[in-house]
Amino acid sequence: MAICDSGSLPIAVKVSSASPAEVTLVEATLKERITKELPSFLIADKAYDSDPLDRILARKGISLVSPHRRGRVRKITQDGRVLRRYKRRWKIERLNAWLQNYRRLVVRYEYKPENFLGFVQLACMRILLKNYF
Repeated sequence: MAICDSGSLPIAVKVSSASPAEVTLVEATLKERITKELPSFLIADKAYDSDPLDRILARKGISLVSPHRRGRVRKITQDGRVLRRYKRRWKIERLNAWLQNYRRLVVRYEYKPENFLGFVQLACMRILLKNYF
């Protein structure tokens, strides 16, 4: 999981197994951020459409921008005005593409998640340094 700012620079990264749902990993990823302030908007794909997650983030002052899933039973919580921000989701996709430039992350040679997280953080540091210097 990764969270980036408006310039596609990484703010937080978290590594976990593939089995838990991504919705359950958002809070832990936010705790791993390198900035003091929380983001005001969290733009995510349809997998993050969850009313409990929306309430948790709203308590922290974060607005969740995520299109609703097709089979949503409860009433719609977002209208077109909020979802206009969803077009900025390409910024996290750009960060993912930058991380894909590092073959060690794509292939994942490391067996232990701590080692893999170290290489992900090293790649994020290189991305940050490249953009600041």
